[in-house]
Amino acid sequence: MSSSRSDTQNDPLRPSDHVDGDAAIAQPALGFVGWVRWAWRQLTSMRTALVLLLLLAIAAVPGSLFPQRSADPNGVVQWQAENPDLFPILDAIQLFDVYSSAWFSAIYLLLFVSLIGCILPRTKHHWKALRSRPPRTPARLSRLADHRAETLEGVDAGEAVDLAARQLRAAGYRIERFDDERRGVRSVSAERGYLRETGNLLFHAALVGVLVSVGVGGGFAYTGQRVVVEGTTFVNTLLDYNSINRGRWVSENALTPYAMTLESFDVTYQPPGTNGQGQAGDFSANVLVRHPGEDEATPGAVRVNNPLRIAGDSIYLLGNGYAPTIEVTDAEGNVVFHDSVAFLPQDNNLTSQGVVKVTDGLPEQLGMVGFFYPTVAELTTGALTSQYPDLLNPYLTLQVYAGDLGIDGGTPRNVYTLDPTGMEPIAGGEAEAEAIELAPGESQELPNGWGTITFVDETPADHDPALGATESVKRFASLQIHHDASAVWVLVFALLALFGLLTALFIPRRRVWVKATTIGDTVTLEYAGLARGEDPALGAAVDQLAEKHLAALPR
Repeated sequence: MSSSRSDTQNDPLRPSDHVDGDAAIAQPALGFVGWVRWAWRQLTSMRTALVLLLLLAIAAVPGSLFPQRSADPNGVVQWQAENPDLFPILDAIQLFDVYSSAWFSAIYLLLFVSLIGCILPRTKHHWKALRSRPPRTPARLSRLADHRAETLEGVDAGEAVDLAARQLRAAGYRIERFDDERRGVRSVSAERGYLRETGNLLFHAALVGVLVSVGVGGGFAYTGQRVVVEGTTFVNTLLDYNSINRGRWVSENALTPYAMTLESFDVTYQPPGTNGQGQAGDFSANVLVRHPGEDEATPGAVRVNNPLRIAGDSIYLLGNGYAPTIEVTDAEGNVVFHDSVAFLPQDNNLTSQGVVKVTDGLPEQLGMVGFFYPTVAELTTGALTSQYPDLLNPYLTLQVYAGDLGIDGGTPRNVYTLDPTGMEPIAGGEAEAEAIELAPGESQELPNGWGTITFVDETPADHDPALGATESVKRFASLQIHHDASAVWVLVFALLALFGLLTALFIPRRRVWVKATTIGDTVTLEYAGLARGEDPALGAAVDQLAEKHLAALPR
């Protein structure tokens, strides 16, 4: 017992800040600069960059779930009309402007800074590694997992190592000789696989290129929509778009001038009585394109998933339908309205709805809500519908309202909708007069003796009578014009990123050594390898190196 007490008393005292000491450990205060450095290191770590990349992908999801003002402004208006209570909440958090929202931009910029801060120091370190010598041969290669040794007689150690050096250099290794003649040891150290880190850096640099291309290119891009009726011309100016969303750096003079006339719109349908009746086979908007200074127009066609390229613009076919030509005259026979009005399809048989607004020339403004039926049929309920999308029996019905259309005050109104609030129904609906019903070429008097309305028959004079009414109504094409010069750069950087990723994944980083130790009349040859990271093929590579080297040795 006394011996034990004596040993305890003679034990050296532990410092007061030992892990199990009584005093609490006091951490040094970082200070402002220290916290800034810590935050910078966290932001520029590879883990943070990957997390931000994942967050950016997640943040882009709402852009595919909700219509975006930049791409589908009409869809946003429709979503607002269908969800009036929820729309203000979602709009406040910018779910209809995802890609220009504050939170998406914050993630975007943080990812950009993180990648830059991660790439620069790693590039500097990689450059130094490329210029450095392969490491010295370890003293005990037998400690490595992938090791092989052979003891031979009648072999010159120097020639054996020279042969190994030549073979390794031919295999793409960087080599360095390390000889200790005093101890009778000669060796060659070789390494390869730096292209793995090069690919890794290329991948991250290409991601930065994609971010810059998208960010900068978006400022010079624009996307516009235009409904073009057969026989009419669209001019590529800001005033001629139905709607357009342009980047912040797109000026009024940035659009390339050209004119595009819709000559015809061709579509084929499965004939009645066959399988798939009424299904469309192919759509083709046939256009003539004119550039300033050119005497002749260039023909072209816009098809589904096959855009037309004009002066850097990509023109896509979004939709199509019918545009009945309507003419309104006053009581004296003067034409006060004549236009082909686009009616929007409501079903697969192209039952279409449209709005006609007559603003001048009559005692009051008129608003008409119409339905167009390419092949009219009557349901058992007495309601009309279209039973086939082609013009076999076209028919037009109109409900007419008189009053203030609400456009004189300068407030913009949707041309495809009519708000009849405050207007008086004078035909159809709750009005005493029946709704106006017309076939192509027919006319009907407006109520109150205000004039007449005519459904103009657009059938050409040289029309084949066997085709019936198939050319009596014009068609329209809904086109989207998209300009984005950065798309090519995004593709280039995406391919570079893919190449860099594949390089980083499939090129191993290896170090191998061949050492010859002379002991008397024998030479011990050692072969060993070491991988940076996982390399399941390293053992086979060492064995292959040894077999090739031993087979080539002169004996």
